[in-house]
Amino acid sequence: MNRVPVLEIGGTHVTAAVIDTAAGRPVPFSVVRQPVPAGAPARELLDAIAAVADRVDVPVAAHWGVAIPGPFDYAAGVGRFRGIGKFEALHGVDVGAELLGRLPGAPSGISFVNDADAFALGEYRAGAAAGRSRALCITLGTGVGSSFLAGGHPVVEGPDVPPDGRAHRMTVDGLPLEEVVSRRAIRRFYARTAGVPDADGLPDVHDIAGSARAGDTHALRAVRHCFGALGRALAPWCERFRPELMVVGGSMARSWDLVGPAVREGFDSWAPGTAPPTVTAGRPADAPLIGAAHWALHRSAGTPPVRT
Repeated sequence: MNRVPVLEIGGTHVTAAVIDTAAGRPVPFSVVRQPVPAGAPARELLDAIAAVADRVDVPVAAHWGVAIPGPFDYAAGVGRFRGIGKFEALHGVDVGAELLGRLPGAPSGISFVNDADAFALGEYRAGAAAGRSRALCITLGTGVGSSFLAGGHPVVEGPDVPPDGRAHRMTVDGLPLEEVVSRRAIRRFYARTAGVPDADGLPDVHDIAGSARAGDTHALRAVRHCFGALGRALAPWCERFRPELMVVGGSMARSWDLVGPAVREGFDSWAPGTAPPTVTAGRPADAPLIGAAHWALHRSAGTPPVRT
């Protein structure tokens, strides 16, 4: 089975595609991306997700791969969204069963995978992490996602990784990481530093990055503070896990010329020399789709998820 249908379910959009796992890329003209109403009732939300899949020519009786953010029970296919501002209606819903009845092509099964793990697996299979025995892949978007890969498998247990292998379980300066490094936290810090009202009209992160690039001291301070904290949070785990490479994806990776030096400064403030070589994603758009396809391929073949 070289052609695997996949969904990437984000906080504001859904992408459907068919992945050619042998070639390591989407089948030409198979990728469809549409907005979804993340705050809608469960039936409306599930129907919207399936409507995106309906626009793709999928193999009959295929096993689907679905990349979706947490909190989610990936083995059971049940949503655990509560108090996070998106997909609240899917809390306690058997998303797997609901999608099996909606997806085209009479699917034979669905395998769910964390979106950060899907990104990492895609980069390992066809991107910047290819051939690396140990890699740390992080995504910088609304929040911070992470996947610690060893031999191409996500490591989710043990002393060398944070709980569940997840960045949002890390702390920095006594706070949960995403209270310091996230879209919300960066905008809030900028507002406090610049003395502007912390309201809906506040500049978004890409605007703050643009201002920093233009020399705005408040914006520069926000970038250095927030992303320096990310480096300090990652440093002890990189010292333990010893990745050969760190791969960075997500919307904030487009500002890596600003973000990268701040992250490295944070690493060096914790312990000089702990920062691994770092690159931006080789397949920033396709990696989660490719990773979800390979996850589904192995699960449909009966290969259990690896918990190293």
